Formats: sequence, C-alpha cells, structure tokens
Amino acid sequence: MSTGIKPGLSAGPVTTTGVIAMRNLDARIEGLTDQASRESLTGAGWGELVELTALRGHVRGRIDEAEHAASLADAFVDRMPRDPRSRVARARLAACFHRFPAALADLDAAAALGLDRRSLDEERAAVHQSAGRYDAALALHRHALSRRHDFSTLGALARCHAERGEAADAESWFMAARHGYRGVSPLPLAVLEFQCGQAWLYRDSPAHARPWLESATRRLPSYVPAQARLAGIDAGQGDAAVAVGELRRIALDSDDPYYEAQLAGVLGERGEWGEARFWRARAAAHYESLLARHPEAYADHAAEFWLTVGGDPRRALRLALWNLALRPTPRARALVERARRRVGEQQENQRLVQIGRRFAEGMT
Repeated sequence: MSTGIKPGLSAGPVTTTGVIAMRNLDARIEGLTDQASRESLTGAGWGELVELTALRGHVRGRIDEAEHAASLADAFVDRMPRDPRSRVARARLAACFHRFPAALADLDAAAALGLDRRSLDEERAAVHQSAGRYDAALALHRHALSRRHDFSTLGALARCHAERGEAADAESWFMAARHGYRGVSPLPLAVLEFQCGQAWLYRDSPAHARPWLESATRRLPSYVPAQARLAGIDAGQGDAAVAVGELRRIALDSDDPYYEAQLAGVLGERGEWGEARFWRARAAAHYESLLARHPEAYADHAAEFWLTVGGDPRRALRLALWNLALRPTPRARALVERARRRVGEQQENQRLVQIGRRFAEGMT
C-alpha cells in the first residue's frame, strides 16, 4: 500500500499518536461511564459520554457502539429532561440513524428549553444536510461562517459540498479546515481527512481519495472505515491479495456488514467462490437484522448489497426507492438509476431465456 502524500497535501498539523489518542478515548469513556453509574455525571459529562461513544463506534466500525450511544442519549433525556443539551445529544443520534423528524423534534424541544440560536442553527444544519436538504444546510453553514472561521464551521461546509457531489469545492474547504486545526488529538482531523477521501471515492476518483485516506490512517492506524476504503482501492488497482487480508481482519472485528459484503465482492472477483459465499451469507443475515432495527439508516447500504454481491436487484430497487424518499441526495438518485438498469437487464435476460426455451421445445 502506497504511503506517498498527494502533491499539495502536506503532513498537516502535528498531533499526538493514534495509539495514545485511542487509549485516552477509552479511559475517558470508562471514567464518564463510572460517574454515570454513580449518578454523579453532570449535563456536560453526559453530552461528552454520548459523543465520545458514538465517535469510538465510528472509528472502530462498530454499529453496536453507535446503538449504545443512542441508548445513552435516551438515558440523558430521562435523567435531565429540562437540560437542552440532552435533546441535542438525542437529536444527533437520531440523525445518525436517519430518523430526521425525531431529530428535528428534539431540536425544537431544545430551543424551547433555551438552547442558544447559534448552536441550534448548527445542529439543524447538520440534520438538514444528512437528510439531503442541502440548500437549507448551506445557508446555515454560510451564516455560521460569516461569524467565525474555525475548524468546526469550515469542516461542516466542506462536508456539505462533499455530500452534494462537489468534490473539488469540498476539497478546498477540507484543506482550509485542516489548516485551521488547533487541537492536539488526531481524532477530529483523521475523521475530516476520511470524509474528504470518501468524497473523492463517491466521484470515482481513487487517485484523489488515496492521499487523504492514507493521511487519516497515519494519524489513526486503527481507523476501520479508512482502512477498508484503502483496501477497496488496492483491490481495484490489482493488489487484491493485500486487500483480502485486510478486509478479512476488518470483517472479523467489525459488526458492520458493509465490510463483509466488500470482502465477498473482492473474493468473488478472484474466483474464490466458497469463501465469497460464506461472507455473502453473513452480510445478508446482518443486513436483515439491521433493516429490522434501523431500516432508515441501512436502506442505502442494504440496497447496494442486494444490487451487487447479494444478487437481488428487485429488492435493491425497492430499498433504493425508499432511501431516495427519505434522503433525496445525488447518491440516492444514482443508486435508484443503477438498480433500475440492473432490473431491466435481468428482465431482458429472463425474456431471452424464455424465448430460447420455447425455440428448443419447438425443435423437439
């Protein structure tokens, strides 16, 4: 795997090592959890516990940690229902699981409880962005930027352009945010770099994506989503053996079927059908479970799975259409079009098979 830095992409701000950062993260979560068990956790502590648990789940590729963060947010509301921060914490996790009406309702409740307008606008912008309402999100992000140019506001604007499919514009804002980072933890910076890399992957530009993803993994070697995207690039560039080894390790450690499906696809392309079927079956079972628990959040990834290694384009189309109704984003529209084309191809193949059978029967 290459370790070169993209021309123009410097090493960036100096931060603590990823190993130390993850140890500190684990220790902080453990300490806050202990305070919560003794009912001595403050409102600020509750908010931090929810946020750090969700962050750790993202870095480790663990859906169960995100679910735990959501349960902690519910507990925060139960214990401090008059604290607007509890509603903000729950809104963030609701948006994470694509329950956008619930997220906005919690933000309305936070406003009624006295949340300041600036914080409210930032949270609403994040929800609008996740829901694909980019014009509303951009207006709020630009208003925030008119008040301050810091890592948070620049990064939020970068992510919005990235999700709109505007990778080049997004990269400019990502660079500005990266340059403006003043912290010492590698975690926020690694997440930012991963998001820029992913923006380029969405534009099918692995050469632009790789330097950002490599920078993220240099800062945070245990960063599972970035590792998996790099493995996908390696597989696409002919280094499938390395990719398979990396993806096997990730698929065993993570509970996200995205990685199992990714591994099944690479194995299938290599002709390793037995192991590919094993990982495909695991991914299918896990997607079934996730769709039962969090249908809004996993409709898109499940549709992608059934469209590719899952081998059921009709089901993929149903899920893709539902996802588009929930989140009218460019990627959601593209997924629907891909599924429609695949269903059409499947129907045409079936028609040709039927014609062939009738012809064969007529010859006998």
